[in-house]
Amino acid sequence: MGKAIKRKGEVALKFGVRLLLGAGCVLLLAVSWIIAVNSKSAADKQLDLMRQAAELVGDGVYIRAIPLLEEAAALGAANTLAAEEELKKAYLALIDSRGVSRKYTGLLEKQMNRKDALPAVFAEAANYYLSVSRVSDALTVLTAGIAKTGCGELMELYEKSRYAYETSRTSYDFVAAINGSTVQVQLDGLWGIANADGTLLIPCEYEKISTFDADRAVVMNGGIIYAVDRNNFRVALLRDSASDFGNLSENRIPVMIGGSWLRATGEFVLGTVLFDEIGMYSEGYAAAKTEGRWGVIDIAAGWLIPAEYDGIIQDELGRCHAQGAVFAQRGSSVFLFVGGQRIGDVYDDARPFSDDGFAAVKRNGKWGFIDTRGRVMIGFRFEDALSFGQHLAAVKKDGHWGYISRNGQIVIDTAFLEAKSFSNGSAPVLTQYGWQFITLIEFRKGASL
Repeated sequence: MGKAIKRKGEVALKFGVRLLLGAGCVLLLAVSWIIAVNSKSAADKQLDLMRQAAELVGDGVYIRAIPLLEEAAALGAANTLAAEEELKKAYLALIDSRGVSRKYTGLLEKQMNRKDALPAVFAEAANYYLSVSRVSDALTVLTAGIAKTGCGELMELYEKSRYAYETSRTSYDFVAAINGSTVQVQLDGLWGIANADGTLLIPCEYEKISTFDADRAVVMNGGIIYAVDRNNFRVALLRDSASDFGNLSENRIPVMIGGSWLRATGEFVLGTVLFDEIGMYSEGYAAAKTEGRWGVIDIAAGWLIPAEYDGIIQDELGRCHAQGAVFAQRGSSVFLFVGGQRIGDVYDDARPFSDDGFAAVKRNGKWGFIDTRGRVMIGFRFEDALSFGQHLAAVKKDGHWGYISRNGQIVIDTAFLEAKSFSNGSAPVLTQYGWQFITLIEFRKGASL
């Protein structure tokens, strides 16, 4: 009898297990059905909310349509993207209302942060920011979009937008070419140093001032020549009787003593080699004239290009050498030297290369651009031009100055009376208000050009 009872218990146990397993399967199916129903209901609810919103939008009642579309977009179901698109349209209809622009840009940010974000979203955000003069935000969006999608259309929009600039309120009587991140400026007949964007660094109180280099500039005040730092404190005095000086660079400055030029350090330690004239050092070289002829010397006064030319082409600061290249002049002909060797064609005139980009050269009355191999990169079609600096070159067309990019297209309109090269994101331009500075907004936000 005990065995019978035991068998009945085992049967009951097996039956209970099967019952539990069956119930579990039923419960699992029920849960799956509930999830499916709820998911379908969420998508249906989105469509219902969107239909209600569409009726309100048709009546122009956007203020009541927006909450419905926000609710639909928040459900996260199958129609989320469609709901978001309708929501953005509603936001734009009321974009001038308080807080709506923040909601609109917030939704764009959400869309752009998705892994599968489409280029169109970045383009929409950039165009909106451009429309409200938030160029820096537009450039940030485009940079992110290009990095994420590699879209060519975004690259084109970025190229069109990246040359937007701001104009300084400060103006000066005259401004030299920018040297790195500083520039010599003149106001009421006296000279000082400004940052590249035109903000004053050393006040305009000197009869003459050199370029700012190695945390100092050489100045003349009351006929006395000495050096000052960025705080306008005197840091060195030239004790020898000098009548003039040039620009300071690479711890060398030309000084005129007794009718001849010689080189001195920033601490006014004088060299012994005499020259008729000498330019400003750049990349370790400077133009120098001796016995009536010009050549190019290194720091040790050795000749890279022998002194046998009528002139060495220099910019207004006296720089002649960049990217290993120099232009020398004999009679009416200008020659290109690279590494001390003559290459390329003969030109009527030229501007020295800068640290990067092409050099401006003149032929048959027009200016174009060449690279350091002498190849013509931009045709001869400008009235005047300066060499490229930071991928932009100042050019003159129809009597006014503007800027071209490396593809030869004018990207900053020819609206200036004069213009100088870009450096550190800024360039001096002459307007009806005097010499002012334009600074690329892209550079303001910290991008390298």
